[in-house]
Amino acid sequence: MIKIVIIEDEIPARKKLVRFIDELKENTEIIAEIDNVEEAVEFFKTEKSIDLIISDIELLDGNAFEIYDQVKISCPIIFTTAYDKFWMNAFETNGIEYLLKPFTLERFQKAWNKFSVLNKSHASDEILLKISQIQKEIQPKSFKERFSVISNKGIYFLETKHITFFKAEEGVIFAFDDSGQKHLLNQTVLKEIEFQLNPNEFFKINRSELINKKSIVKLERYSKNALALKIKGWGNPLITSQSQTADFREWIEK
Repeated sequence: MIKIVIIEDEIPARKKLVRFIDELKENTEIIAEIDNVEEAVEFFKTEKSIDLIISDIELLDGNAFEIYDQVKISCPIIFTTAYDKFWMNAFETNGIEYLLKPFTLERFQKAWNKFSVLNKSHASDEILLKISQIQKEIQPKSFKERFSVISNKGIYFLETKHITFFKAEEGVIFAFDDSGQKHLLNQTVLKEIEFQLNPNEFFKINRSELINKKSIVKLERYSKNALALKIKGWGNPLITSQSQTADFREWIEK
């Protein structure tokens, strides 16, 4: 029997987790549902036989990391949150996964699969060692914050947050900013740029265009299997390729 504690202050989110756990068809027992820091601390002081914690981060009376600062936890934690700013804190504890809300059953299943690998180890020291190994593998990498731009007066820099989309044209790459200006980058391969960006913020919609989620103003149907994207500061719509449209629809909802 896998004993689970859910720490979540939103009732709909708790119900969703319970439903996802039930759909796994595993031998599980939810031994507690907790919605605040104080109650969680008191619970963990006396209850030690826990296999998994599924924990939100922002709770009714504070931050969940206050819990793990006050009590020693030896089991894995799957963190669920609407914010991506807590990555480092999550993996400094026993975090093995970081699910950004709203997440799908498929995404939850992947997190569960990672826990299942750990759960095959019965010795707590071995579990903690494996958690440490997983944390090293999934530590968030740093993403490129600015790009160098070529001009006839030299090289200047364009901050990534101001770029609405990148476009490959005849062997060169241009970045377009939120005012519609076009900048020639000091890079020539769009795929390399894609690897340098946060995949939650940027998506390659076709072979030559990579867009910033925050720059998308409107979506319209272009054809049966393609969408037209209205981009901030840019007149002409960008068109998703047929092969990318389904993945784009899933990405834009995250």
